[in-house]
Amino acid sequence: MSKVGPFQGIPFPKDWPQYVKLAAIHSVALAHRVITYSRSFAINSSIERIRLAGELDSVQNEIALLQEELRIKDARMAKLPPRKRPQYAPQERMAILELKAARAWNLAETARTFMVDPETIASWMMRAAGCQDGLLQLSQPVNKYPDYVRYIIQRLKMLCPTMGKVRIAQVLARAGLHLSATTVGRIVKEEPFPVKPDSDIIESETKQRIVTARCSNHVWHVDMTTVSTTGFWVPWMPFCLVQVWPFCWWVILVIDHFSRAVIGFAVLKKQPTADEVIAFMANTVFAVGRSPRHLISDQGSQFVSKDFRAWCSAEPRNIKQRFGAIGQYGSIAVIERMMRSIKDECTRRILVPLREDAIRREITLYTDWYNQNRPHQSLGGRIPMDVYFGIEDEITRIETRGEDAVPIQLIVMRIKKRRHLPIVELKHVA
Repeated sequence: MSKVGPFQGIPFPKDWPQYVKLAAIHSVALAHRVITYSRSFAINSSIERIRLAGELDSVQNEIALLQEELRIKDARMAKLPPRKRPQYAPQERMAILELKAARAWNLAETARTFMVDPETIASWMMRAAGCQDGLLQLSQPVNKYPDYVRYIIQRLKMLCPTMGKVRIAQVLARAGLHLSATTVGRIVKEEPFPVKPDSDIIESETKQRIVTARCSNHVWHVDMTTVSTTGFWVPWMPFCLVQVWPFCWWVILVIDHFSRAVIGFAVLKKQPTADEVIAFMANTVFAVGRSPRHLISDQGSQFVSKDFRAWCSAEPRNIKQRFGAIGQYGSIAVIERMMRSIKDECTRRILVPLREDAIRREITLYTDWYNQNRPHQSLGGRIPMDVYFGIEDEITRIETRGEDAVPIQLIVMRIKKRRHLPIVELKHVA
């Protein structure tokens, strides 16, 4: 006897249960595509009420997805017996108590959130009152340096998790506190995943065709990439959404090889044509006031087109083009490394806007921070703008050991309240 649905006489196919799960995944992916497309028009509406409603809906949807991620992870952890669950590290226990104070949770709420007994939270609170043992710590103990130095490093790592030990050492050195990267690595509790320094990346396509930048604006790099707004994957062929707005933005970027400074960028709704790339480069050259001697890019259709080649070679520019090898890793490593930085440190840490002016503002804030505040490893910890303009920044060294040691306080400011754009300062305290 065949199964029937809500309407009598309309039987389901015999093999329908085999496709229910896949149909559910397809339905969610299709709904995501439709909602993204509809929300993009609401956010870009000229009516402020509709625009704010679209932005609110986008934020609420992101919160709901994050809550679902936490629910799934918590459900898996809850299946483990309490005695077999991994213990919290001393610094994590201190962070839990700080969050308890910030959220005004009682013992039961805190214990339920982090899956421990209320007596455990109470014990941590008692130890925080004055017990100097290893159960609760602000930072990992290290010899020869005072506690406030260890706390500053650990706090900076918590506030700026994207920073590795070298970047933390360089940031503190610019603020006056000189520490080696190995010392920072011992102080932070967990070592960051090793990231290949910029100086170790191969920057030429072959050994016979090395281009050495002798000064600012001698060699430029240009490339383009996509910045996803909601993700590209779908469960149907070809398993990817079309790479156009509202599913992504196209970003063109130009950087100076000598100083690693971002010279200019552009944001477009679809893959740019050769004419659009020419217009962008012309605006960049006009803004800088001069053209580079060499321009390095990949072999994209826009860069190898006759029109773009003619624009580069025309007077008075006389730009010599250099191309990366197709399929060869590291042939255009400098610009690729910059693309990864802007994604890891900016677009993947925010809810990517669907409004063009908003995404331009976010990338502008990041590039300004990158040029003026972010130490660069290939520049020996200097910032790109200092190298670009030839500024020798004299930094007063802060002594933290011996008779001349002074207590200091960490101050982390945010550019326009963006947590991923920190400005670090060290202040003397009485």
